[in-house]
Amino acid sequence: MPATDPYTVRLAPEVYAYVQPDGGWCLNNAGFVSDGRSTLLIDTAATERRARALRETVLAAGVPLPRTVVNTHHHGDHTYGNAVFAPEAVVIGHDACRSEQFAAGHQLHLVWPRTDFGDITITAPTVTYADRLTVHVGDTEVRLIHPGPAHTIGDSIVHLPERSTVFTGDLVFRGGTPFLAMGSLRGSLRALELLRSLDATHVVPGHGPVGDPSVYDETERYLRYVEELADAGHAKGLTPLEAARAADLGEFAGWRESERLVANLHRAYAELDGLPEGSPLDVATVFADMTAMNGGVPVACHA
Repeated sequence: MPATDPYTVRLAPEVYAYVQPDGGWCLNNAGFVSDGRSTLLIDTAATERRARALRETVLAAGVPLPRTVVNTHHHGDHTYGNAVFAPEAVVIGHDACRSEQFAAGHQLHLVWPRTDFGDITITAPTVTYADRLTVHVGDTEVRLIHPGPAHTIGDSIVHLPERSTVFTGDLVFRGGTPFLAMGSLRGSLRALELLRSLDATHVVPGHGPVGDPSVYDETERYLRYVEELADAGHAKGLTPLEAARAADLGEFAGWRESERLVANLHRAYAELDGLPEGSPLDVATVFADMTAMNGGVPVACHA
């Protein structure tokens, strides 16, 4: 099997993580929980082709197609494939996940016009919640927890307490650079503390290989690095792009999508300027600065 092929990791008899290497732009993780009679799917994929491959993986595991899809947040790599599973499956997400998905629309098409996304119908959650919601798959309890603004303003943590498993969505990237442009730096740090409190053994990040709770430490070190860099750059009057270009990435230099540093500095600067967590940023400016960080080579969708 090529190293770039998706693969499943069985975390418990009823719980599977679905990993799409290498976890770069548009290559997210998903997962599913089934008791053999009903199935819950966590996130979908960025393209119709990849969502259909995920569908076939669920069937190959010998379990029914999902009656329920949970979206960890609104970004298209986690939600574009919803229509492949609906209307047979009910889509669940945070209140803001629904509204932000409608607001974003086919945003990935605009960012990456050359990518073949397939036939994508925006299919937002029809069941939403504000703080916490519990769903049962047979005897397995699936807890949805909103951490507040973090990666986005509508994130959901998916916690399976009896299986000691948590699906973090994009609150955690493993081997890739976190992306805070649509959420909050301070909120992301709080979300890590919430994740730690769940005491899960198996941690499925939004992108990258399945890990254990040590992945929280890796992410926190990066977020603290961004925090310190923003404090210094903001005090000197540097723009986010100037601060990012002058930065020494150190231990984070090998992480994918290092250009996200400038987007994260835009978010950190906004919070230093006193804007509320999750306040909208100018997406065009953020992506233009990330392109500039790449020396004029646009960021790429790998789906």
